[in-house]
Amino acid sequence: MGVQRESGANRAGDAGGLTTGEVARRLGVAPTTVRTWDRRYGLGPDAHTGGRHRRWTAADVAKLERMCALTATGLPPAEAARLARTEEPPAAAPSRPAAGPGGAPARRSRAGSGLRLGDVRQECRGIARAALRLDAAALDELLLAAIDQHGLVAAWTEVIVPTLQAVGRKWETSGEMYVEVEHFLSWHVSGALRRATPRTVADRPGATAVLACVPGENHTLPLEVLSAALTERGVPVRMFGGALPVESLVAAVRRTGPAAVGLWAQSRTTASRPLAQHVAAMEWGVRGARRRPVVLTLGPGWAGQAVAGLARPSGLAEAVAALESSASSVSS
Repeated sequence: MGVQRESGANRAGDAGGLTTGEVARRLGVAPTTVRTWDRRYGLGPDAHTGGRHRRWTAADVAKLERMCALTATGLPPAEAARLARTEEPPAAAPSRPAAGPGGAPARRSRAGSGLRLGDVRQECRGIARAALRLDAAALDELLLAAIDQHGLVAAWTEVIVPTLQAVGRKWETSGEMYVEVEHFLSWHVSGALRRATPRTVADRPGATAVLACVPGENHTLPLEVLSAALTERGVPVRMFGGALPVESLVAAVRRTGPAAVGLWAQSRTTASRPLAQHVAAMEWGVRGARRRPVVLTLGPGWAGQAVAGLARPSGLAEAVAALESSASSVSS
């Protein structure tokens, strides 16, 4: 997004080091966990500052990052702590860093166990670590904090999606490993979206948005965040989830009489032009005042399969704006 971000370890030297709470957020653990590792395993700050509050330097944070990476592989905490105290982090292979804004080398943020996140928001590091450890409580707290701080659209685009993509890449390159991490993270993202969303908006005739995956498509998470964002903006939504059969989709549209219909396709094999055209041609209402829905083709499956006359938003923010506009035009 054009903003240079530094890792927790790199920023630990600023302003005298990080607080325990800041370290915990960057690692994706509870502050009590950091204190326990300090008390039980001797992984506390090497230097002590005045007052009761402890400050963590870059070297201190590096040890905790090593601890997180080792425990994520299943190593017992005591053994992981011993290695974190005694072993130096593996040196990175020499390479020329990518140029950041103004020509300065861009710093990159990575999570443990080889999850390469790239130049992303710091929250991604903590969320990825919590997912790798299968730490449900920490993961929920971090996801809700990101949504609360950045809003649904920015949290999804800049925090959640990069983390999901990193986990997906790890799964694809590790031979069936980390599947449980991907499922675990997706489940908790879905739960966080529901908890962060206000109550369902009361229906307004003709101003509803219908959201559904096309037949054969089960990737519902992008539609869940779209539904949450629309609800947050006061748009009535009817969410039908994954792999809705053609007959059921047609029945839902006829019964709802929506202002707009969003059809999600993750894969080009599931995207169906005839289906989208059929839904767009549906009519209802009294003779002389019949209406049709605005149909949006959503998701990467529609790439290269544009349907004449139908909108294909390029991202979440654009999809929210288009659906909100459709609902507002009917209500006014």
